[in-house]
Amino acid sequence: MLIIPAIDLKDGQCVRLKQGSMKDVTVFSDAPGKQAKKWLEQGARRLHLVDLNGAVAGKPRNEPAIKEIIAAVGNEIPVQLGGGIRDMETIEHYLDDGITYIIIGSAAVKTPGLLHEACYAFPGHIMVGLDARGGKVAVDGWSKVTGHDVVDLAKKFEDYGVEAVIYTDISRDGMLNGVNIEATVELSRALTVPVIASGGLASLDDVKALCKVESEGIMGAITGRAIYQGTLNFKAAQALADKLGSKAKS
Repeated sequence: MLIIPAIDLKDGQCVRLKQGSMKDVTVFSDAPGKQAKKWLEQGARRLHLVDLNGAVAGKPRNEPAIKEIIAAVGNEIPVQLGGGIRDMETIEHYLDDGITYIIIGSAAVKTPGLLHEACYAFPGHIMVGLDARGGKVAVDGWSKVTGHDVVDLAKKFEDYGVEAVIYTDISRDGMLNGVNIEATVELSRALTVPVIASGGLASLDDVKALCKVESEGIMGAITGRAIYQGTLNFKAAQALADKLGSKAKS
């Protein structure tokens, strides 16, 4: 299982939010490239980037910082990016910049035709991000909760050809109170494409709990605040996931 460090970008800085609130911001670094290099050196096998300003504005807002990160890690590991991606031109532009996986979130819910077209045009490079509260999907930087059921939408998008589904339980994000294992497993059991868990990963116990259900189709977990505040040692978390994964295979 991949433990994936998150780098959330706001005004060119690496930050973390609590439950998606742009008013509740903690700045962890003003050097995104250095931060990315740090995770690479500690054994990260993928990075998760979010353009927070872009998610609110509906268009890219942190491209200089994103390019800095891509330059720092080179072709050594894949980088996935979400936030403010609302059209084919932006997707193509970011792929040309060197992003490996594009995450379409709000746009997938509001204009599913875009997701369908993107999956067809860029097979293997498109993921969908579904953020939910109480099983219902939220959009626009989590500011609006829709009536869409997360499992139903995920099944629909799987048929479009998405590479994976990133599932975030908004109520857990940035709160360091554990991943919503039950909801994540429920979603992964309904799909054949992999699920990446997001929101709440805070300790090695959370890593153990996720590894126990890895066989349900959970390929990784994104972690942010915990590795920046030190409640979770990233290197130890990935080592534990590798150890438990190899035991499960043997």
